[in-house]
Amino acid sequence: MTTVKDNDISKESALKFIVLMGIVSLFADMTYEGARSITGPYLAVLGASGTTVGIVAGFGELIGYGLRLVSGYISDRTGRYWTLTILGYAVNLLAVPILALAGHWEFAAFLIVIERMGKAIRTPARDAMLSHATEKIGRGWGFGLHEAMDQVGAVLGPVIVATFLYLNGGYRAGFAFLLIPALMALAVLLVSSFLYPHPRDFEAKTPKLEAAGIQRVFWLYLAGAGFIAAGYADFPLIAYHFEKMSVASENWIPVFYAVAMGVDAISALIFGRLFDRIGVSVLVISSLISMLFPNSALAAP
Repeated sequence: MTTVKDNDISKESALKFIVLMGIVSLFADMTYEGARSITGPYLAVLGASGTTVGIVAGFGELIGYGLRLVSGYISDRTGRYWTLTILGYAVNLLAVPILALAGHWEFAAFLIVIERMGKAIRTPARDAMLSHATEKIGRGWGFGLHEAMDQVGAVLGPVIVATFLYLNGGYRAGFAFLLIPALMALAVLLVSSFLYPHPRDFEAKTPKLEAAGIQRVFWLYLAGAGFIAAGYADFPLIAYHFEKMSVASENWIPVFYAVAMGVDAISALIFGRLFDRIGVSVLVISSLISMLFPNSALAAP
């Protein structure tokens, strides 16, 4: 097995790196998206209220996104992109099967937040490495391809969990099984770090950055993203609502989540291509479409 040398920056090599990281994300999403499809009902079984589920899910997302400011800064300052990526994935993925051991909702809630924390640690560093490779094949298409592979795992994970519930294996058996894709993701990640120790070499010319302040358009974009997040309903809360209101049985809730992730995978490829062709206006279209979902989901009787 040989590593990619500094001068090996071909389009083919960049694509291989993106696919390898896509495989990592596929197995990773099988793990944590499989878990997220049932954490709401699982917390309910352990005695948590709807308010508690909403707070846990919301706090987990707050940590998951807020901590990215810190991890992104550290990755840039230290240049230890692989270290942070591997550490984050380990925390992110290994917290999931431990949920099988939770006997109280408090411990399960702690693990749910830890899982989000792991994702926050690894995402900025991983995306920075991917950005170098996507320069070779197109930013939109590169990230769209990665997202599509990511979402294939997000479909398979909930389907696997739904199968365990259908066979009366229960929530704990489903969480325990997710250790397998977690270990597979970590194995492929370690191989990728050996084959491509310096992903920044994919980008022939690294632009020189100057400290000129953040432009107004960035703050407008950030404000828009903030408003979208404010209207977002996390799936654990939706799943809790589905079970408590008897909208769907526990077997079908993860299936619904799998279907949503499948739509996400197809959309990633389509909108990724469109982004490369027509630019940021694609984000406006996707935002207008997605803003309809929270009220629709929680309005279900």
